[in-house]
Amino acid sequence: MKESILKTKSYRFALNTINVCKRLMEQKEYILSKQLLRSSTSIGANIREANYAQSPKDFIHKLTISLKECDETQYWLELLSDSNYIEKSTFNNLYNESNEIKKMLISSILTSKKKLNNTHS
Repeated sequence: MKESILKTKSYRFALNTINVCKRLMEQKEYILSKQLLRSSTSIGANIREANYAQSPKDFIHKLTISLKECDETQYWLELLSDSNYIEKSTFNNLYNESNEIKKMLISSILTSKKKLNNTHS
């Protein structure tokens, strides 16, 4: 159940960042917007891949990649906000969304690691 909520939230987040990137490209800001677009859409893509993981370790690995991409996305959002490319309200909305996803990823990773360790004990 948690993974489907995570899939939905990460997909919605990707759509929201795509719309921000479209506006950034209209402003002729291509470099940071491309980085944001790549990392933000990678979060959900890796979550989707995790659902078809070959093993519990692979599942954890895919979610960990999503977590790293989420953190990278927050970096690009911070840069875009601090350089005044995006409004504070846009930043706050996207940053809060990414924080929710980040917390869910951490929880899923920790739960999966605990289950994995219990099966090896």
